[in-house]
Amino acid sequence: MISSSLRTLSAIALALSLSACATIMGQPTQLVPIASTPSDASISITDEAGLEVFRGRTPTSVTLPKSTGRYWGGKSFKVVITKDGYQAQTIPVTTAPNGWYLAGNFLFGGVIGWFIVDPMSGNMYTLSPDAISAQMSTSTAQNHNNRATDGSISIVLLQDVPAALRDKMVRVN
Repeated sequence: MISSSLRTLSAIALALSLSACATIMGQPTQLVPIASTPSDASISITDEAGLEVFRGRTPTSVTLPKSTGRYWGGKSFKVVITKDGYQAQTIPVTTAPNGWYLAGNFLFGGVIGWFIVDPMSGNMYTLSPDAISAQMSTSTAQNHNNRATDGSISIVLLQDVPAALRDKMVRVN
């Protein structure tokens, strides 16, 4: 009789331990590498509440939390990369459920993991993009009149010229 109860208790403990796959296999934070071309650009990262969580320069790697700590509380961030003479870039970083949360709880029957444990721990999320690489373009290439303010000529790649301005371009041989 004791053996049967012990087996039942062990089976329940095993089922509960497997019912939160993302909590067991995931991490509460994620390392996000940030680079830019050219390098040595300023970085400012703010979270969904508007609080600055990081300030630095490229290249770097930043460890960001994936959860707000609230039930179903996935974090989101705004990464702003700036450098004098270049157009500023703003890259949103959002959370989405990871594979351990989706498939792990489905395969192991983890209703408790799906609706209680993983949403509370925040380990169920992954940040996207998982790496940031900003290609900075010069401010004059993004200027709507496409002219340097000092009267000089600027050479830019065709891909850096806004599509709306390409029909105003004059071919120079």
